[in-house]
Amino acid sequence: MPPPANTLETVEIRKEYPGTVALDGVSLRFNGGEIHALIGKNGAGKSTLLKIFAGAVQPSAGSILVNGTPVRLHSPRDALAKGIAAVYQELSLVPELTLAENIFLGRLPHREGSARAFIDWPGVFSRARKLLESLGITLDVTRKASSLGVAQQQIVEIAKAMSHDPAVLMLDEPTSALAHHETEHLFSLLRQLVSRGVALIYITHRLQEIRQIADTVSVLRNGKLAGTLRIEDASPQAVAHMMFGETIPKVIPRGLAVGQEKVMEVRHLTRAGAFTDISFSVHRGEILGIAGLLGSGRTELLRSIFGADPPDEGEIAVDGDAVRPVTPRQMRKLGVALAPENRKDEGLVQILSTRFNTCLASLPRVARHGFTTRRRETAVTRRTIHEVAITVADVEAPVSSLSGGNQQKVVVGKWLNTEPRVMLFDEPTRGIDIQAKQQMFQLLWDLSRKGISSVVVSSELEELMDICHRILVMRKGRMVGEVLPQSATLERLFALCLGEGEDR
Repeated sequence: MPPPANTLETVEIRKEYPGTVALDGVSLRFNGGEIHALIGKNGAGKSTLLKIFAGAVQPSAGSILVNGTPVRLHSPRDALAKGIAAVYQELSLVPELTLAENIFLGRLPHREGSARAFIDWPGVFSRARKLLESLGITLDVTRKASSLGVAQQQIVEIAKAMSHDPAVLMLDEPTSALAHHETEHLFSLLRQLVSRGVALIYITHRLQEIRQIADTVSVLRNGKLAGTLRIEDASPQAVAHMMFGETIPKVIPRGLAVGQEKVMEVRHLTRAGAFTDISFSVHRGEILGIAGLLGSGRTELLRSIFGADPPDEGEIAVDGDAVRPVTPRQMRKLGVALAPENRKDEGLVQILSTRFNTCLASLPRVARHGFTTRRRETAVTRRTIHEVAITVADVEAPVSSLSGGNQQKVVVGKWLNTEPRVMLFDEPTRGIDIQAKQQMFQLLWDLSRKGISSVVVSSELEELMDICHRILVMRKGRMVGEVLPQSATLERLFALCLGEGEDR
């Protein structure tokens, strides 16, 4: 029997890093002529597997087979030679070069019979036009990449990959920055590629997309293969079980009673293109979760509440009084604080010290008559280090020298120094280790005991179930349901995020 065409297979692939196992005995097969979705939580091993296929990372053990034949992929060049191409989430086009130059970068054809210093520019543009035409793409190949929108750049990245005539094409979060109509255009292109027999590996966090585009779905959990299903069998319950495993309901610690007082109310809040008609209230001491899949509008909602991106319609009330204007300065005065998702760029000044960052939001409190001293700031910093359990060797060293978990604690500690009444947390446990996560949970519970309310956005649904009094669910910019962790299941929450069984 001849080997299958356009297949990529792993046999017991393992990848170890110091102190951790990223992939543990993963055996998978990707077939030509189908779209195979690869999903899993952050840290499940998806990106590591993609990098191994791309030749950028070497496995510690196991085998890779292309069309049934074992291969060794020592570099991205080796992967391309074996017909494996990748399109990463971070686009790699050179802005000031034309589309044609970007597509054939490093492989520009030269004039026949001439020195290699002379590039065949008519040939470059002609080949680029033919390639785009074959893919059903209408773009001027002489345009600079910088003139394109994100969706068009994504299309050019795929064309660049297809210029290698690959048997296997891997896409990492291809729709993360695309609007709905742009996503539909991309899907149309992907279906065309699959009709040619290409094996397409589709990595995504947007789980609602897999039913639209995938034929098969595989789930990685903690570096292991949790299962593979045909898409018609991939119910939300089945996918949730593979992603999260058996979950044991946890009880919020005692003493975290929610007060009757409404400290903040959001009334019919709308921001064009992000979310529509959002209303909810937050009670004193409540830990309120906001769940939803990537692109549901969660982050945009928190930013609008804080005034970083002011809403177009609706109002926000603190202690029953409408806030006008809604700006970060005004919200800080009213006791509302935001720990953003992108802590490195938006929550901290990386080149400055831990001392400076810890005091940054509370400088009006630290200063006297408009002046501050290192002695006062150091005292505040030492207190914050103790309260939030920050591990730091030198408070004068740049905050960039701290681990991800400790940087997150600095962001939170910075805002706690303003004595807030409501803390807005956007992905507070992203990129931090298990111990730091537990410390973050304990911090949220401690705030609740003090009567400080928290609104927590997280992609980790099981974490929300563990730490929150109540969970709101967003989908496509709208609030679609509410879950009480003590009386609901993780599968129920997951189904709401996918849009199945929405509360009406």
